[in-house]
Order: sequence, then C-alpha cells, then structure tokens
Amino acid sequence: MSESEEISEFGYIMELLARGKVTIKNIERELICPACKELFTHPLILPCQHSLCHKCVKELLLTHDDSFNDVGSDNSNQSSPRLRLPSPSMDKIDRISRPGWKRGSLTPRTTTFPCPGCEHDVDLGERGISGLFRNFTLETIVERYRQAARAATAIMCDLCKPPPQESTKSCMDCSASYCNECFKIYHPWGTVKAQHEYVGPTTNFRPKILMCPEHETERINMYCELCRRPVCHLCKLGGDHSNHRVTTMSSAYKTLKEKLSKDIDYLIGKESQVKSQISELNLLMKETECNGERAKEEAVTHFEKLFEILEERKSSVLKAIEASKKLRLDKFQTQVEEYQGLLENNGLVGYAQEVLKETDQSCFVQTAKQLHLRIQKATESLKSFRPAAQTSFEDYVVNTSKQTELLGELSFFSSGIDVPEINEEQSKVYNNVLINWYHPEKDKADSYVLEYRKINRDEEMLSWNEIEVCGTSKVISDLESNCNYAFRVRAYKGSICSPCSRELILHTPPAPVFSFLFDEKCGYNNEHLLLNLKRDRVESRAGFNLLLAADRIQVGYYTSLDYIIGDVGITKGKHFWAFRVEPYSYLVKAGVASSDKLQEWLRSPRDAVSPRYEQDSGHDSGSEDACFDSSQPFTLVTIGMKKFFIPKSATSANEPENRVLPMPTSIGIFLDYDKGRVAFYDMDHMKCLYERQVDCSHTMYPAFALMGSGGVQLEEPITAKYLEYQEHM
Repeated sequence: MSESEEISEFGYIMELLARGKVTIKNIERELICPACKELFTHPLILPCQHSLCHKCVKELLLTHDDSFNDVGSDNSNQSSPRLRLPSPSMDKIDRISRPGWKRGSLTPRTTTFPCPGCEHDVDLGERGISGLFRNFTLETIVERYRQAARAATAIMCDLCKPPPQESTKSCMDCSASYCNECFKIYHPWGTVKAQHEYVGPTTNFRPKILMCPEHETERINMYCELCRRPVCHLCKLGGDHSNHRVTTMSSAYKTLKEKLSKDIDYLIGKESQVKSQISELNLLMKETECNGERAKEEAVTHFEKLFEILEERKSSVLKAIEASKKLRLDKFQTQVEEYQGLLENNGLVGYAQEVLKETDQSCFVQTAKQLHLRIQKATESLKSFRPAAQTSFEDYVVNTSKQTELLGELSFFSSGIDVPEINEEQSKVYNNVLINWYHPEKDKADSYVLEYRKINRDEEMLSWNEIEVCGTSKVISDLESNCNYAFRVRAYKGSICSPCSRELILHTPPAPVFSFLFDEKCGYNNEHLLLNLKRDRVESRAGFNLLLAADRIQVGYYTSLDYIIGDVGITKGKHFWAFRVEPYSYLVKAGVASSDKLQEWLRSPRDAVSPRYEQDSGHDSGSEDACFDSSQPFTLVTIGMKKFFIPKSATSANEPENRVLPMPTSIGIFLDYDKGRVAFYDMDHMKCLYERQVDCSHTMYPAFALMGSGGVQLEEPITAKYLEYQEHM
C-alpha cells in the first residue's frame, strides 16, 4: 500500500474536520497517551490494540523489571502505569531497543506489563518492543492536531538562505520542507526527484513503506484475520501465521474502511439524538442532585425527631431519678434528726433528764408516762437499726439494649419488603453448603441474592460473592476445606432491595468428604444387623438371639459386638465423613480400622466377649491404660445412651477434663492417612472432640460396631437433588 493510499484511509475523517462537522479539539482525548497523559510521540500498537508512546513502553518494561528485582520493596507496589513514570537512564533504554534482547540477559527480564488503557496484562514476547508496529496513522493525526493547535506558527523552509521563507510543501522522500522556489530548485522537472511524494507542510516524516517487525527486510502486504494484525508473506509461509487465515491488504483496507465509514456516518447521523440524550443526562444529574439533597434533609429530619424523643425521655428519666433522690434524702434527714435527739443534751434525752428532776410524784407520773413510751420506742430502734431508704438506684437503670440493637440496624426504608432470616437449623455444611432462609412475605419477593465470603484466620473479610436465587434455599459448592465462611441474604422486588439478613458463620470440614456405603459382604451379620437398600443406614436388632444370650449375661458374659465397615478403603490423603447415631442406641463404636485388624476381628468372631476386651472400648478400666499403645491399627470411640465417651489415654498430658460428653447430633471423622492421625468432630460446631495417632501402614476402612438396640445413619451428601427433596418435605 502506497503512502497516498495510507493517507487517503482517513480522508473521510479529514473531510469532516475541514467541513467543521467535527472540531479537531474534540478529539484531543483520543490523542493522549494513557501512560504519560501527553500527546502521543511515536506511538506503538500493543497486542491488546491500544497504543502507547514508544518511550512509555520502555519505561513500563523497566519499571516492572525493577519490581521483579526488588520483591518486597515498598516502592515496587506503588508505581502505577497511569502516573507519569520517572525517566530511566538512556543506557537501559538503548539495551531494550536493541533487537534480539532476551530474558535472562543483563537487560530487563520481563516482557509482560499491564496496559494502562485496559489494565490487562500484555506480553510482548521474545522480540519485545521490536515486535510492535508503529502506529503511523495515529502519528499523522497527532501531527495535524499539533498543526491545528499552533496554526499561527508556520513551518519554515529547510533549504532557504537566511531569512528562511514559510514552507508550502514537505517531501516525504527527502524528509524536508520547502518553499515554492526551493521545491522547484531541488525537484526539477524531468528528474527522479520530481517523482517524490509531497504533502502539506509537516514536521512528521514517517517511512514510506510499513515493514514487518518479524522480518525487517519484508514489507507488509497481508492481513491476518485471526490475530487481526498486518503480516508479510514470510509470516504466512513459515512463521507464526502459517496456519492462520489471511487476506490481502487491499481487501482488509477496503473492509475496515467501509466499516469505519459506516460507523462514523451512523454517529454523525445520530448527532441530534446524542445531543438530546446529553441534555437528558444533564437534567437527570440536576434531578439527582436535588433528590439527593432532599433525601439528606429528610434523613436529618428523622434523626432530629429521634433526638427530640431521646431528649424528652432523658428529661423524664432524670426528673424521676431526681424526685426519688430528694424523697430518700428527706427520709434520711428525718431519721438523722430523730437519732440526734437521742444524744445527751439534745432533744429527747435532754428533755427526759429535766423530767427526772421533778419531785412531785403525781406531776412526774403525768409527764413521764408518755415520755417513757417515746424512750422505749427509741431504744427499740437502736436495737434494730434500719435505714429509712435505700441508697441503690438499680430500679432506675435505663435498659437500652433493645433500642441499641434497633438503632444499629437502622437502614433505609425497604418499601415494605421484610428482611429474610437464615434458618440456622436447616442450614448445614458437609461436602457442600446448604443455606436455607425464611421470608415472611415470600410471595412478595421476585428473587433473592445470597452472598458469601471467606473469613481469613486473622478475621480479615474478603469481598462478597453473589448468587441470584429464585427460591428460599441454595446449595453452594467449591468452597475451601477447613475455612470459615459468612453467609447473608437479601430480597428483591423489582428494583427494590431489602436490607441484608443477619450473617451466618459456618466452618467447612477439615478435608474433602469421603464417599462410601456400608459393605454388606465383608463380615456383615444379617442375623443381628439390618441394612437398608441404599446401604447408608444400619440397625442392630435386639431380638431372639439376644434373649437367648440373656442366660450368659446372668453368669457374667456379654453379647458380642457386630462389626460393619465401609465398602471403600483409604490408602493416602486426607478424608472426612460424618454419621448420626440414633438417640435410643445402647452402644455404638465408630472410627477407623486397618485391613489386617479387620481380618482378625472378622475371622475370629466371638459369641461372648467382654466389653473390656477391646482396648478402646471407652470403659474406664486400669487394664486399658496398662496395655494402651500410642499407635494402634484402629481407633474406635464409644457412643451410646445419648453420651459420647472419650477413650482414656496412656498419659494424662492431653487428658480432657470431662471424658463423657453429650452425644452430638452428627459426628464427623477426619483421617489424615499420610500423618497417621484420626480426629472426631462435633458437626454442629465443627469442633474437634478427640484426636490421636493411628497406624496407617495398611488400607484403612471406616469401621462401626453395634451392641444391643441401635442405629447408625451415614450423613447424606448435599446435592441439588438433596435440596429438592428437602423442599418437598
């Protein structure tokens, strides 16, 4: 494509500029580099199709290379591609500009940096800057903008003798500007120079032919439709674009020019519509400003009303306290005066002493009788001293807990949409998380938004994830193990949103959930145990066989434990599973056991064994402690009679204070095969109740044992079908 063809590509735009349809000043923001915030200088086209100054690309590469060299430095994270970057030294820029610079050399080690225009990472590849196209078209527009901006400043002739004349032409082949006379002299008719291409006066002289950055001696003559970039014929024959679909440059030029022209025609044709929309937006901005101020005034009014009520209540409460205080002080003062009268030479005592001086018997009796009653009453009050009033004002303490809670939840009016409440009892966590909520006005809500986020160990809250839900429950998967998550929900009615519900905090299991069912073949005793069809529930039947064993019970023997295991073994990794023990169960043992221990149990069944036979039976006996090993091929805990029994360890270093706990609703087991550790959890609070070492040298199986009446139900995995079943129930 010739130089004249390239320039005519934007002839339509220039024509519009000349006719005044679009002013040159209005396109200034399109000509500003997003990195340096100045007019483009030798712009390069990045792989993301945004343009940056040649110098800005170098600076960004150097800046991000320094951030790799200074990991942990405070300054490495403070630079921003949107800020003016410090100018690097020229030797570094020269090293980057050399073709063939690669990673691992003394030059910058990275070719990846975020584009300041779209903030996406762009990778320049091994060729770095030398693999980028120079945006000559943008350079031309920038130069024309500069010329329009300094229209009063003329471009002078480069060949005139002083004083130079104003130039009228610029030769793109000679890269010089000429006045009319000099142009005739240096480009005479009939010579080769007369065939040079000339344009209007300019200071921007660009190469006549666009060359391929991959093959520097080849000119661009094709367009790759997949990569959307110009290529040469060598790129198509054996380069990176050999298997790509390409088209001729003239076809791409024609197609892009037609699309661009149509788009510009459409935009210009919609000029009146855009102006009306701008006017509408300005009105909306003014309306928003007015409505915002009005909302602030209304909020202030509501708070002032609250302040008035609080001031009124404050005044009333203070008056009540003051009145009670005055009444009590008056009572105390009266009592003080009465007691002061009992002192010598004061009041009653002094008067009595004067009465005693009376010698006339009849007169004395007449006066002393009433006086004696008063003295006697005073004497009795001394024997049983009791203050006339209380000093405590406990009855006058203002209870603001409810009001404080309500004020803490003070929010914007939700137009009648009540706040949904998460049902903590029906919400649960296992392999997934099921969140169930209740909304008193369910029919009035169109949808709900469930939000959840992870809580880090340092209590740092991450951003909320949102899920739109039509019903009142949702199953959430892909959550991390052994983490706390916060959940909340809000209701939507059209564009109106209710406040968020109170947050529910759930702790995910410490490991992925291990899926298994009860094995009905390996050691299963169908005379004592009853397994359901799904093989996720087993019951121990205390029937005729147990009645026959009652004879042996009377002479000191006990019925045997009936074992049942999982149908899948564990040979590595971390696993977690949960189950429920029926409240009526007499004795259930649960935990893990290795394959060799199971063979010993199942090959040597005992019709009558003592519960003390197993070291981990849960019974408090000295024999257990004496033979307890720190690492055994099995670990079983005992659950029964609505209790959870923690086995007694050989040492009391980590001995829990209370070995008998209430039976949890659901019990979880965590097995770390690689570390040889097993732990038992209360699923309601995801709290570890008991942990110990276990020998994992063989395949480990979930193991259960039942004696007497009892039942064990494996926890059902939470799935979408599980949710549908719960809603149906």
